[in-house]
Amino acid sequence: MDLGTVRTVNDGPIRVAVDAMGGDHAPLEIVSGTLSWARSHPAERVLLVGAPERIAEVAVGQIPPNVEIVPASQVVEMDESPAQALKSKKDSSIMVAMDLVKQGRADVLVTAGHSGAGMAAAVLKLGRLPGVDRPALAVQMVTETGPFVLLDIGANMDSTGNNLYQFAHMGSLYAERVLGVVNPRVGLLSIGEERGKGDQAVQQATETLDAEGTLNFIGNVEGRDLVKHMADVAVCDAMVGNVTMKFFEGLATFIFGLWEKEFRGSIRGKLAYLLMRPSIGRIRTLFDYEKMGASPLLGVKGMVLITHGSAKRRMIEFALDAGVTAGRARIPDLIADAFRGKPRHG
Repeated sequence: MDLGTVRTVNDGPIRVAVDAMGGDHAPLEIVSGTLSWARSHPAERVLLVGAPERIAEVAVGQIPPNVEIVPASQVVEMDESPAQALKSKKDSSIMVAMDLVKQGRADVLVTAGHSGAGMAAAVLKLGRLPGVDRPALAVQMVTETGPFVLLDIGANMDSTGNNLYQFAHMGSLYAERVLGVVNPRVGLLSIGEERGKGDQAVQQATETLDAEGTLNFIGNVEGRDLVKHMADVAVCDAMVGNVTMKFFEGLATFIFGLWEKEFRGSIRGKLAYLLMRPSIGRIRTLFDYEKMGASPLLGVKGMVLITHGSAKRRMIEFALDAGVTAGRARIPDLIADAFRGKPRHG
C-alpha cells in the first residue's frame, strides 16, 4: 500500500485489533511486530487479541501504554475447516477480534491467520454492506510504474457477472481513495482483449459495465498486460486472482534465485554483482511483497485486512501501517455510499 497517496477522511487515532494467535509464526512474530509498531506509533491504539499468558511469554520488553491485551482462549488453526472452527470456537482470537470491530471498539482488524476463517468471520459477525452480494479480497501488485489492484484473490469461487461488476466498483474506489489514482482504469482479466472473449461471467460483467458507463472501464486485459500497468484495477474471480498473485510472487523469487546462482558461480559473476548491486537492490525493493502489508476484504461492514500466513514481524508492521491507513480512509463507508441505491444485475 502506498501510504503517501491516501486520501484520509479520519485524522484521529485509529484503534487496531490484531489477531495475535493467527499465522504460521504466531504468537511470537505477530506480537513482536505489533509491539515494535506500537512503540513507534504512540498516538494509535492496539488491541492485541489472544491468550494473555502466551502473549506475555513472547513479549520482549514492557508492553507499551497504547497496547491493550484482550483475552481469547481459543485459536483457529491453519489446517482447520473455517465453518467448523468458527462454529465450535466462539472464543477464538479471530472471533473475539471481529467482535471488537462489530462493537465499535476497534476501527480495523489485522490478521495473519486462516484466510478462510477471517473472511467467514467477517461475513458472519460484521455482515455485508448494503448492495454488496459478495465481499472481495484485494491485493496490490507491483509494476515499474506503480501498483495496481487485483481482486478477487480468495473470497469467491465461481463469481457471477454481477459479482465481477461489484468488484469493479469496489476496486475502483479503493484505487482512487487509497492509491490516489484519478479516474482508475478498470479491466476484466480474461483470455483475450477483444470484447466477447472470456467466460459467461466476464461477458455479463462487460455488458453491464459498458451499459452503466460510470467507471473508466477499458474492457478486457490479458495476463501478460498486467506487468505493463495497462489497468489500475484488474477484476477476476478468486481462482484466477489467487493463481495470478502467487505466480507473480513465485516468478520473482525464481528470477532472483537464478541471479544469485549466476553471480556466485564464478569470479566473473562475483565481479558483475559488485557492479550491478545498486540496480539489483532497487529491483529487489520494487518486488518486496512484504511492503504491500495486507489484503483488504472489501464489501463488509468493517475494515478487515488479511496478510500472509507466513508473515513475520516486519510484514506485520507493514500490515499495521496498511490497516491504519485504510481505517483513516474509511473505505467501508465510501463503498456503502457508492452502492446505495444501485440496482442489482442478473
